[in-house]
Amino acid sequence: MIVLTLNAGSSSLKFNLIEMTTETALADGIAERIGLSEGSIRWNIQGEKGRVEQDMKDHKDALKTIMDELRKTALKDGDVAGVGHRVAHGGSHFRDPILITSAVLEEIEGLSALAPLHNPANVLGIRTAMEMFPGKPQVAVFDTAFHSTIPDYAYTYGLPYEICKKHGIRRYGFHGTSHRYVAERTAVLLKKPLDSLKIITCHMGNGSSITAVDNGNSVDTSMGLTPVEGIIMGTRSGCIDPGAIVTLLDKEKLDANALNTLLNKQSGLQGVSGVSSDCRDIEDSIATNERSRLTFEVLCYGVVKYIGSYAAAMDGIDAITFTAGIGENSPGVRAWICSRIKNFMGIEIDKAANELRNKEDRLISTPGSRTAVCVIPTNEELMIARYTAKLV
Repeated sequence: MIVLTLNAGSSSLKFNLIEMTTETALADGIAERIGLSEGSIRWNIQGEKGRVEQDMKDHKDALKTIMDELRKTALKDGDVAGVGHRVAHGGSHFRDPILITSAVLEEIEGLSALAPLHNPANVLGIRTAMEMFPGKPQVAVFDTAFHSTIPDYAYTYGLPYEICKKHGIRRYGFHGTSHRYVAERTAVLLKKPLDSLKIITCHMGNGSSITAVDNGNSVDTSMGLTPVEGIIMGTRSGCIDPGAIVTLLDKEKLDANALNTLLNKQSGLQGVSGVSSDCRDIEDSIATNERSRLTFEVLCYGVVKYIGSYAAAMDGIDAITFTAGIGENSPGVRAWICSRIKNFMGIEIDKAANELRNKEDRLISTPGSRTAVCVIPTNEELMIARYTAKLV
């Protein structure tokens, strides 16, 4: 069985083609700057990399070009058994992956207010695939689903109860597919049953979230109603005093749209540093730029606080796992965080293992470390493909 996974952004479309019998990736790539000038598509098809510079008027145009390339070597017409879609927000209703019907698609679209940067693009990707693959099963896999096990006392905000119920205001959490995958891989790496472990998974990338996983279930997570809450991110503010928002509205004369732009696109690493939204640029300029030093430490300190609070909430932990772009690729971030909790959690880092830059699951803590520290490359696409294959 061959499954195509799609992750649609407002101007991008990531794709993976996976043969499910062996869970082998046949192809992957991304179309960028869809609907804009200077568009491009990059791919890796059965080990052969390629790139084309091409303007694409819409996602359908991008997917058609992608499928044309795939049919040259990796795919025959009719081979795709189903299409799996990453959907950011499933609200409180969608707790599991689901076959997409017109009613389901309408509900997903209705949740756009909770994830305005993500759900509209996800819907666009689904509609595109429905046109390109008429009659083929389409499956929605929700970022929020893994966090449906969070208890009410952890997802409830201190706002008037009736207002929260009316508008669905609560902690939902995101990156659930990634957190589930790396938690499962952590158990494999430690050679212990997942349901016997307490793990803190740190998905750190342009968007970041920290999750407490107790016996295989998410019991708390740093993102909330929207993906803005939590630690600072590439351009998102993370947690701030709600009173600061009131002050911004008053002093900067912002409306809701302008405030949303400020919190989502002008804050975080970019806003604090004034240098870049990319952690690599921040780290490269620490020695010469005081704001880069500050930004780096604000980021790392935020993770330290979440690890400490989740260790308390779960009454101890067995492992901390780093994943995603920053988590997988920044020895400096991992070292700073672990150095601040080494006595509290009995952590001993193997410096050589931490400095390695490979794409394999590995321990970066020593055998004598009381708390295991792992680096595990995430694979959300494989998880989406597994769910899709199961439902198809």
